[in-house]
Amino acid sequence: MRTVWRGALSIGLVSVGVRVYAATEDHDFRFRHVHRADGGQIRYRRECEACLEEVEYTDVARAYELADGRMVLLEKADFDLLPGAADRSMQVVTFVPVADVHPVFFQRSYYLEPEDNAVQPYVLLRLALERTQRVAIVKVAMRRREVLAAVGTRDDMLVLHTMLWPDEIRVPDFPFLQREVTVKPQELAAATSLVVSMSSGFRPGEFTDDYQEALAELIAARTEEAQPPPIPPQRDGDHAMDLLEALRLSVERTRFDD
Repeated sequence: MRTVWRGALSIGLVSVGVRVYAATEDHDFRFRHVHRADGGQIRYRRECEACLEEVEYTDVARAYELADGRMVLLEKADFDLLPGAADRSMQVVTFVPVADVHPVFFQRSYYLEPEDNAVQPYVLLRLALERTQRVAIVKVAMRRREVLAAVGTRDDMLVLHTMLWPDEIRVPDFPFLQREVTVKPQELAAATSLVVSMSSGFRPGEFTDDYQEALAELIAARTEEAQPPPIPPQRDGDHAMDLLEALRLSVERTRFDD
């Protein structure tokens, strides 16, 4: 696994060196958009609407559009001056009961691996969180922005769950919430009985993605009729990268023909 962050988990004067790794991966199939007539891949150009020219990635800047349509242009150096942009610490703000953090706040999960000299305090913190049934609420700079997160436990690992900020959680405003609803005791008893009768421990291995399995079978069935991608014609003014792409596709076609 590739390290996505490296720094220190700080609890007061205690510092635990950790490496951060993505704990999940997407099993979806990746599709390309192609021209149905000849199988050519559809390209998307970065085109400037002012000069109508294609723009290199290095010439792309970030801008925030104001309410009146004006653009505030920001460069990389501007973001470097923001608080915590280059901070390599994960600061614990508080410890809260696990049940206090609703899943609606969670975004992505990451495994924390201790540095060689931090295994003992790492294990000590994990055991303390398990015994108290709490998670650590932390602030950490990831991808050049401050992130709110919770550090909890899973098996023998500390796991970081990035979170949404409170103002990013929408307040539910639906008409039915204003209606008076009367639930009869016997109805609640029946519903409770149904829930209890269908209850079990959560065993993730029992769940499968039927859609992805069917899609995999469909792709496998179509493999025999799959065709190599066409070699795009070289046009005047094309960049060198286009030529390299054509050479790559030529090699691919040779492999298919063998």
